[in-house]
Amino acid sequence: MTQTRESWGSKFGFILAAAGSAVGLGNIWKFPYIAGENGGAAFIFVYLICIGIIGFPVLIAEVLIGRTTQRNPVGAFAALTPSKMWLSVGFLGVLAGFMILSFYSVIGGWTIGYVVETLRGSLSNFHSPEEAGVLFGALSGNATWTLGYHTLFFGLTMFIVVRGVQGGIEKSSKIMMPILLSILVILMIRGMTLPGADKGLAFLLVPDWAKINGQSILIALGHAFFTLSLGMGAMMTYGSYMSKKDSVITASAQIVFLDTIIAIMAGVAIFTAVFASGLNPAAGPGLIFQTLPAVFSSMTGGVYFSFLFFLLLAIAALTSAISLLEVVVAYFVDEKGWNRKGAVLIFGGSIYLLGIPSALSFNLMSDVTLFGKTFFDIVDFIASNVLLPFGGLMIAIFVGWVWTRTSVMTAVKEGAEQLFETYPWFESVWFVFLRFVAPVLITLVLLSSLGLV
Repeated sequence: MTQTRESWGSKFGFILAAAGSAVGLGNIWKFPYIAGENGGAAFIFVYLICIGIIGFPVLIAEVLIGRTTQRNPVGAFAALTPSKMWLSVGFLGVLAGFMILSFYSVIGGWTIGYVVETLRGSLSNFHSPEEAGVLFGALSGNATWTLGYHTLFFGLTMFIVVRGVQGGIEKSSKIMMPILLSILVILMIRGMTLPGADKGLAFLLVPDWAKINGQSILIALGHAFFTLSLGMGAMMTYGSYMSKKDSVITASAQIVFLDTIIAIMAGVAIFTAVFASGLNPAAGPGLIFQTLPAVFSSMTGGVYFSFLFFLLLAIAALTSAISLLEVVVAYFVDEKGWNRKGAVLIFGGSIYLLGIPSALSFNLMSDVTLFGKTFFDIVDFIASNVLLPFGGLMIAIFVGWVWTRTSVMTAVKEGAEQLFETYPWFESVWFVFLRFVAPVLITLVLLSSLGLV
């Protein structure tokens, strides 16, 4: 007997879950620091253009493949083409989810660890980012601390996914995403009420075009692509649980809007506080675990805002992690006939074990390197720099060139008839971006990621 495939309980549940997948550490950790390094407002302007010309068109394509076939990445390509090559593209999506989650869980564990450290009072007496950096080095350098929180974070991820699409992923997203937005609003308001916060707002709102060069445009392109969880099968898998009555285009626009507004809100919350404290906005990756603890230490009521901030980070990490695990689980449920519980326990457990060397890369295995990279760096490089852009490129090519235009438009118009009646030009514009603009720009991202441009 064929088991009934799960689906979202509502379109709102899908939007929150998919936005939760897109809203991760990239929005709240990476976006603020790359904006800080590349001139603030000018970079954000370029980034928004990149989201429009690369992120949005490819997101529609990826969700559409999932919604049309009601299958995971491997099953989706198998349903649309007999070609073994495209089947392997689906496998790469599942592999990307597997690899990314293994090291992402380590960083997710740090965020939970910092929530606990805040409650313990460890983050309340810093006078400089350097002091906070020493603590971060000591914590991440402690194998027991890092492995313990990696285990806790992964346990939470598996607990949510094992409960199913509606009872686990959708239900948790409906709880976590409003909490995430509420915390961001509180942190923004607090940041904007600090003396000197106007400099932070000016940094984010007044463009400095002198800081924009070819490299910063490539960084904006890359982040516009990565921030939406494209190329890893997550959006395809989430799209596969969508009702055919719902518009893929409207849903994709709402996901892009939520993802972008949360990244900008995080920038406001962070940079108003950083400028008010007189610290460096271009602090790079250390902005979150080194600069911000020093900022919170100097702030009245800083311990409460520190707690809220790291809780925000932990929630963002968790909403993305569950989408990554679901990619792998959906493959084994759909294609191999596994039950959900067995797939989560066995393959979730396998991903957790793969994450252990990544966790130890900061302590016991820090001297174990290949080409100068630790295990964590190697897995990150392969997944983020090769598999993701390659997966996104293949999705753009498949929907733009391989899947017939008639079939694509029949599928995309389901649930969106009125939109195409109102905006008949949308079809041609979307196809131009999907066929020509996105493949060229994603190829640039891929070459840049590999250090070839």
